[in-house]
Amino acid sequence: MLSARSLFQEIVDNDDSFQLFCSIAASGESQGGWENARIAALVPDGMRALAPKIARHGADEDKHGRIFNALLRKRGLPPVPVPPEADYTMLLERRGIGLAHEKLRREEPLTEEDIVVYLAHSRVTEQRAADQMVMLVRQFGDHPEVGKAIRMISHDEDNHLAYCHEELLRLAGKGHGRTIQRVLRDSALAEISIYRDVSLAVMDHMGRILRWPAPKAAALAAGIRGMYAYERFAGWHRMISLRLPERRDALGGAPLTTPEYA
Repeated sequence: MLSARSLFQEIVDNDDSFQLFCSIAASGESQGGWENARIAALVPDGMRALAPKIARHGADEDKHGRIFNALLRKRGLPPVPVPPEADYTMLLERRGIGLAHEKLRREEPLTEEDIVVYLAHSRVTEQRAADQMVMLVRQFGDHPEVGKAIRMISHDEDNHLAYCHEELLRLAGKGHGRTIQRVLRDSALAEISIYRDVSLAVMDHMGRILRWPAPKAAALAAGIRGMYAYERFAGWHRMISLRLPERRDALGGAPLTTPEYA
């Protein structure tokens, strides 16, 4: 019987599939760390109070990249290149979601609208990340090899999502409401399409590594497409709603880490 638990267990138990999984995750988190660090450095003067929180966001994502690389080292495995069709962050940028890397490489301050775009894009992608980690914690939070890492990352992703909700609501109160709703909608509709394509690509690679029979691979692909159909019809709406989070000022302090992931 196919289940999220059995599927992830199969990936974790095989060195080659685990290597690809951790490499993809580490690359995406490290890229997010770089993006947030550049945004923090380029925040416009009128929004400098946000810079420490953006920097904290980036530091957390850098930490997550180190965590996935540490999991590889513990097995004596090096990272492997991420297949272009499975590079979620690169594909989002190519679709024009978030802030272009070309803009972030310049030494020019960003605008207030740029920060709104960044936060709205983050609200969408952090929803995906938080939901994935909740599922992994439920299934593997007590796993002797990956459980601690999963719990730590899940806690951070919940903080990131709370931060996006709080800051976007604050900016909506300052007159950015229409821009926020437009960017949220555009980001969500693009993200669910890219997530479908990346999921299909990753499962295709995993299927070849693990030698899945054709019916199993077809069932997983059908499940991914079915989830996309649901999200395209109605599910994307939960990715654009805003509410005051229970965790207030979630990124107001210093990043939390442990010695092995420092």
